Parts: sequence; structure tokens; C-alpha cells
Amino acid sequence: MPFLNKTMSSFCNSQSKIYVAGHRGLVGNAICKALAQAGCTNLLTRTHAELDLTDQGAVRRFFIEEQPEYIFLAAAKVGGIHANDSSPADFIRDNLLIQTNIIDAAWLQGAKKLLFLGSSCIYPKFAPQPMKEEHLLTGPLEPTNEWYAVAKIAGIKMCQAYRKQHGFDAISLMPTNLYGPGDNFDLHSSHVLPALIRKFHEAKINDLPEVEIWGTGTPKREFLHVDDLSSACLFLMDNYSSAEIINVGSGQEVTIAELAAMVREIVGFHGKIQYNAVMPDGTPRKLLDVAKLFALGWKSQIILRDGIAETYSWFLQNALLARR
Repeated sequence: MPFLNKTMSSFCNSQSKIYVAGHRGLVGNAICKALAQAGCTNLLTRTHAELDLTDQGAVRRFFIEEQPEYIFLAAAKVGGIHANDSSPADFIRDNLLIQTNIIDAAWLQGAKKLLFLGSSCIYPKFAPQPMKEEHLLTGPLEPTNEWYAVAKIAGIKMCQAYRKQHGFDAISLMPTNLYGPGDNFDLHSSHVLPALIRKFHEAKINDLPEVEIWGTGTPKREFLHVDDLSSACLFLMDNYSSAEIINVGSGQEVTIAELAAMVREIVGFHGKIQYNAVMPDGTPRKLLDVAKLFALGWKSQIILRDGIAETYSWFLQNALLARR
């Protein structure tokens, strides 16, 4: 388990009623595990079949019946460049509905605090690097995922508005690119790292001569293990209360080419890497400035190479689930 604040106590105990929205997802599942390890036993979770978060009436009834005190809003429709670019209406509609319903219901029922998870894609495509919190809304977004980004920005502004008008303690975290056990490895909807793991693995077992990767390999990306994020979520739920957003990342970056080489080595693929420069690269560089978070006393603990090796091990042990 990564770093945990040793003074954590105000919200995480056996009595606090904590709702994790999106508990089956990569982030939500990691948050549930971190909460359990920290001694929080009164956790509320609902599957999509049990509670459709896009249904305002259903969400309000859930909050009236259960009265959660603390909410981790990790539920969202997520995906990589291809998924975002091909289903823009789904991404903006579903995310706006989910976050609006939960934030409003949480305030209406008197919840003590809500943690909203945004994304680093909220920042302008050509934002200064590393990206500081104040760079929000200072330039055009990356076109391939602007629909998701606009929805997340709306969630941030909703949290700020409810704090300003109603005094609701809602905080907004902006994580960098995430990965880890339980990730989505579907090549049509996954993010870059799990997609690389699957591509190299399948090339290895099928004895292929090369693996094709979209783009030029030159864009730089920052990655954070999901267990590090869950640690940061618990830390900030207990130690942060502000309308201002806060970045969560490792503070380190690699090029896609460097990442691909690392994944190829871990998987054990010995063929070539072929870059398809006709396909989009996305944002040229995405590194978060995490000085604000580090100054509060939290830092990531999991080294990228170690995290990828752990994720690949999980992939091998959960082949049927991983290849959905």
C-alpha cells in the first residue's frame, strides 16, 4: 500500500458511511480497497444494475434511503482516443448526468464531503508544461477528447458553485493518466498503457514480427498507478478543503516510445515496433505540476516499471476478464 497519512482519522472509521460511486471501475475498486485497509467498514456500493447513476430520481432515492456522509465520485464513462473520438455524444451526456445527479443529491441530503475525480485532459492542448491548476480554461482543448473534458470541467465548476452558494464541502482532484490491475484492456476503448500491454502480449504469443503503435511515439505522458491515486484520494479527503482544483500525479514523464520499449521488455516480446504516423498523437505533452499536492505531504510511491510488471502479471492471471 502506498503512502497513507498517519494522522488520518476524521472521516475514515467504522462509523462513517462512505459511498464509492463507480466501485467496479479501476479507480473505484482501488479506493474501496484503500478504505478497507484504512479501517473503513461502512462502505456503500451499487452496481449499474442496482442503481443507474444517469437516472436523477433513482440517485435521489438512494441518497434519501442511505444518507451517505462521504462520497468518492469515481463513476464515469471513460476511454481512450478512439472511444472518445467515435462516441462524443455518449461521453458528454453520460458524464454530465452522472456527476450532476450525485453532486446535487449529496448536497440535498446533507453529506459532509464529496470528492470529485476529474482528469488531466481538462487542461488546454498546448498548456504550459508542467500544467498548473491555474491553467484551467486558458486555451482550446485537445479535439479528440474535448467532449469528456468539457463534462469534467462542468463537474469542477458544479463543485465550486455548490461550495460558493451552499457551503458544500466538495473538492476536485485532477489525476494524470492511470493504470494498474483491473484496467480495461479492450483495444477499442482502452488507454495507451493497457493497450500496449495487450498488443505486445498477443504479438508475443502469436509470434508476430512487429507491433504497430498509433502516432509517432514522440508525445510525452505521465502515469500514476491506481493504488497511488487511491492513497491520494484518502489523504485529500482528510486533509484538503478548497474550491481550487488539485493535481494528482507522479511528477515524472516518458515518451510513448520509451513507454513502448519498457512494456515490450516486461512482456518479453522480441519483435520490432512500427509507428503509424498517419494516426493521431493527441496532446504533445501532458505533465501535471504536483507541487501543491507534494507540499501538503503526499508523494507517489510506485515506480512505473514495477507498476507495469504488476499490471502485466494481473493481465496474465485474469485473461478472460482482461480481454473484454
